[in-house]
Amino acid sequence: MQDLKITIIQSDLHWEDVEANLSMFEEKIWQVSGLDKDVIVLPEMFTTGFTMAAGRKAEMMNMRTFKWMRQMADQSGALILGSYIVKVHERYYNRLLWMEPGGNFKTYDKRHLFRMENEHKVYTPGESLLIGTWKGWKICPLICYDLRFPVWSRNRWDRATQKLSYDVAIYVANWPTIRIDMWDTLLKARAIENLSYVVGVNRIGQDDQGVEYNGHSSIISPKGDVIYTNEGAEAIRTMELSANALHAFRDRFPAYMDADDFTIEFEEYEASDYLD
Repeated sequence: MQDLKITIIQSDLHWEDVEANLSMFEEKIWQVSGLDKDVIVLPEMFTTGFTMAAGRKAEMMNMRTFKWMRQMADQSGALILGSYIVKVHERYYNRLLWMEPGGNFKTYDKRHLFRMENEHKVYTPGESLLIGTWKGWKICPLICYDLRFPVWSRNRWDRATQKLSYDVAIYVANWPTIRIDMWDTLLKARAIENLSYVVGVNRIGQDDQGVEYNGHSSIISPKGDVIYTNEGAEAIRTMELSANALHAFRDRFPAYMDADDFTIEFEEYEASDYLD
């Protein structure tokens, strides 16, 4: 398990303009094309902003944004993470795509939908957590409002394998300025309680609904220390997560061994959550 180089891209977004956003992020990704990086993280709904216009802006799973992310992963040599609006049969999802160079991919559908903006009336909630492995690291990607619900992202200790579920949790978000103190606090809490790195990538600017965003994209250590944060400005930053520091802290402070067992129950959906 080597150190992991994560690039976060904090950016304003073009409201409901997929082509403009893809062009913009392609230019930003090219800015790190010569750098050593393992993972590139884009914000939530990076192609549209946080819109409820799913009927107009949703894509089939294997269309424009899917193909673009595959191209970006191949060209950059990095794992690309970001969420966008996907239609499967008659359902809409706020779906995070995990795209590796070579075309291997995974998906995570946002579990907790933000009812204060009626997201739960437009989109279908996710059914399962995603934990993938990249460069020897176990990575758990999540989306915005998920940050408020610690049970869903709880890092579990497997007594059989003597390992925790994941090493880093990554939250992609459109988290507004008015509640940014909560974002900062909860990112630290998720890192501390799960003894893992936490990465949060938020947008900046103002959307067409008048909502302001000031970023605060951050990288938090397993002890809850802020390794990096940026307020209010466009930012492209690559930081290295130390595998040795992670394991050394877990060895010194194995609080996970005293965690409670629990079971999460939820409704099963029949629709396929992959290609349609």
